[in-house]
Amino acid sequence: MTEKPVALIVLAAGQGSRMQSDLPKVLHRLGGLPLVAHALAAGRVLGPQAVVVVAGHGAPAVAKAVAKLDPDAQIALQDQQLGTAHAVSQALPLLGGFEGRVIVLYGDTPFIGQETLASLAAHPADVVVLGFKAADPGRYGRLVTGPEGLERIVEYKDADEATRAIRLVNSGVLAADAALLRAFLPRIGNRNAAGEYYLTDLPGLAREAGHRVEVVTCDEAETLGINTRTELAAAEAAFQARARAQALKDGVTLADPATVWFALDTCIGRDAVIGQNVVFGPGVTVESGAEILPFCHLEGCHVSAGATVGPFARLRPGAELGGDVHVGNFVEIKNSVLDEGVKVGHLTYLGDAHIGEATNIGAGTVTCNYDGVGKHRTEIGAHAFIGSDTMLVAPVRVGARAMTGSGSVITQDVPDDALALGRAKQVTKPGLATRLMQALRQKKGN
Repeated sequence: MTEKPVALIVLAAGQGSRMQSDLPKVLHRLGGLPLVAHALAAGRVLGPQAVVVVAGHGAPAVAKAVAKLDPDAQIALQDQQLGTAHAVSQALPLLGGFEGRVIVLYGDTPFIGQETLASLAAHPADVVVLGFKAADPGRYGRLVTGPEGLERIVEYKDADEATRAIRLVNSGVLAADAALLRAFLPRIGNRNAAGEYYLTDLPGLAREAGHRVEVVTCDEAETLGINTRTELAAAEAAFQARARAQALKDGVTLADPATVWFALDTCIGRDAVIGQNVVFGPGVTVESGAEILPFCHLEGCHVSAGATVGPFARLRPGAELGGDVHVGNFVEIKNSVLDEGVKVGHLTYLGDAHIGEATNIGAGTVTCNYDGVGKHRTEIGAHAFIGSDTMLVAPVRVGARAMTGSGSVITQDVPDDALALGRAKQVTKPGLATRLMQALRQKKGN
């Protein structure tokens, strides 16, 4: 951790026209969450005193997404996209009297590592530019260094052949003291072909004024920016490969790693077992020793130690599975708590429910939680037995150790220890089935 306090400015104002999308670029999903979530998550490990996201194109949608991802983050509005220095200048007023290190990140550059950010935060120089050695420097701005650090940033179009041969290039990420940003951003001009104010001018101005300017380097893979759907797909593949490798390193068993898909915030304990073709959406925690069988989809849920899920099960947001719970095939659970030892074998929907410990839920059970206007809860006590094909019409409560008969429609509360039957009376007509079939065949023959 750095001695100086840290603030983050995340630039997320661009339209991303090359994405061919009405959705702001930073809201396209990678690892189950918007691109901007990756920058916020990486920066969060520094314990920033303030976070400002600069929004422009699609600002209301960006602000709404950021509020969910980081409720403490502030939104600065860049009405006109006039360059990166202009964007940072829109964010500075929201930092108030903050005095410390400001790190400028990009919402479409998701892979900047935590160690790299820590280096930027802790570096003693007044301005620190993040660079990398590119396999193909292409049209990147070159970083020209000397004995006293970074001498200048030269854009490709302005570089001579000797400068273009330099492989150390600019990522765009930068760290500087807040006081320095306040002093030098107003001095950045827009005398360039695009008429924009570029943050890359800041290091040169600072150096001319006698400030120390240095370069921190990282692996090229960390600087991958997303500008097209093709690059987004490549980034997803890279993210999933890293997530799978990390899970295996952490002691998670993946039966077929290539078929398991993770979200940015997936958390799985050691000795958990994950089967083939499992998809983790955002907000999933699986405790040590749990098992997720093949072809399951989980999102916004918690699975406790010893629980088993699947195959072919779906856990939706708000699903909380206690220890040793069994959720079988073709079971869907939403916004429901299953206490320890509950068994839900197959073909069941539990929504807006609380199921007491060691209760057995028979096949085909449905909590009828929606009346067309609002959702209602079902409460089932401990050690109850819900017969197959029971319809529980919420709001309703089934007591501890109670039972429901198979095929029942339960519309009233069931006391503890009681048996509830809600079936229509069976009527049997001897011989009628044969006579009906004979009549149908005769009619078809005519």
